[in-house]
Amino acid sequence: MDYTDILPRFKITSLNDMQQAAMEAIPKANDVVIISPTGSGKTLAYLLPALQLLKPEVPGVQLLIVVPSRELALQIEQVLKQMGTGYKINCCYGGHSIRIEKNNLSHPPAVLVGTPGRIGYHLRNENVIVKQSQTLILDEFDKSLEGGFQEEMSYIITRLPSLQKRILTSATVLTEIPSFVGIRNKVTLDYRAQYHEQKSALEIKAVHIPEGVDKVEGLMLLIGALGAKSKIVFCNHRDAVRRISLQLDRLNVAHGIYHGEMDQMEREKALIKLRNGSTTLLITTDLASRGLDIPEIESVIHYQLPPTADIMTHRNGRTARMHADGTAYLLLESKDHLPHFLEAEPEEFKLPHSFTRPEPSQWQTLYIAAGKKDRINRTDIVGMLLQKGGLQKDELGKIEVMDNAAYAAVRTDKIKKTLSLISNEKIKNKK
Repeated sequence: MDYTDILPRFKITSLNDMQQAAMEAIPKANDVVIISPTGSGKTLAYLLPALQLLKPEVPGVQLLIVVPSRELALQIEQVLKQMGTGYKINCCYGGHSIRIEKNNLSHPPAVLVGTPGRIGYHLRNENVIVKQSQTLILDEFDKSLEGGFQEEMSYIITRLPSLQKRILTSATVLTEIPSFVGIRNKVTLDYRAQYHEQKSALEIKAVHIPEGVDKVEGLMLLIGALGAKSKIVFCNHRDAVRRISLQLDRLNVAHGIYHGEMDQMEREKALIKLRNGSTTLLITTDLASRGLDIPEIESVIHYQLPPTADIMTHRNGRTARMHADGTAYLLLESKDHLPHFLEAEPEEFKLPHSFTRPEPSQWQTLYIAAGKKDRINRTDIVGMLLQKGGLQKDELGKIEVMDNAAYAAVRTDKIKKTLSLISNEKIKNKK
């Protein structure tokens, strides 16, 4: 399939400069390192040329993609399926059923994407054939190193006897690439400067909390002032996430939370509700600063200041992406100082004297206890909700179908009636 046939599926008409450079560099006899910010289109940049290297007649995994997080693995799997290449794709990650993954791998995919630990598990247990794997992509490689996955990645690479090409991606510069990667004759595509210039639409504002006002209370005032705008609040620690969430619950403000101590299903639900507009506020650690499939966010709030310039860059990368406007707010107590790595003095944002609860979302999320494993797809769900649930097309929002469940956004003022209408309905004989 020609890549020009794929682009319309993503509602884009042409490749950006970084993607075009990757299209030219990856097919050549060299390894490639792509350095470009979050939101610049790195996934398409490496997938489009890498898929051209696949051969339909070759059995087993030809393209192996290793990522640092479950969320990024699922995001890449979704992009691959949206491309409609015809090649089988599988995704494996911790927290997902090993039995399901093993069954999927019994008919080897051409493309396998997953986290280092789970891919290593399947290799050790000989659940997957990688003898013919010629291309390895280490996506968000810097994040994998930070996560301590060196040993697993090293083991995976030793199990790829036919490996010919290595592609590494990173949002920050890689000062040194470990020897276990075996990179050679590399071409580096560094597009940080170009996208930094394009991110001029990002505003940074300082929010000084008045004396005698608790920091959580100051955050509530800011959240109220921003109203219904989509927001992510970044914390350095999980305890802060929980403390803020408790206060939001007391004030009856809908929100999601996201951190590493939550189980995978709860984390996925938080992101699904953010993507479909059921919630417009997410409280999180830096776990959500990279590698997640979430929509354009209007505001980023640094509840606790980022310790490094890189962390601030990744957090801010959730807003003002690819020419869109966005604002980052730095929440400051009297004892706090502005980060030394700020390039310019931020504009002051004055907090209101009292809290105003943001307007509730116009959407709610409907949970459906069936998914891909029940052979249920998006079309089945749309049909039931429009025909049996009495909804109009504009009253049904984003639908996501997972392995064993599905989620559909429904207008808040319609969801009770829809639930009553479909309470005894079935989709493909499943209630």
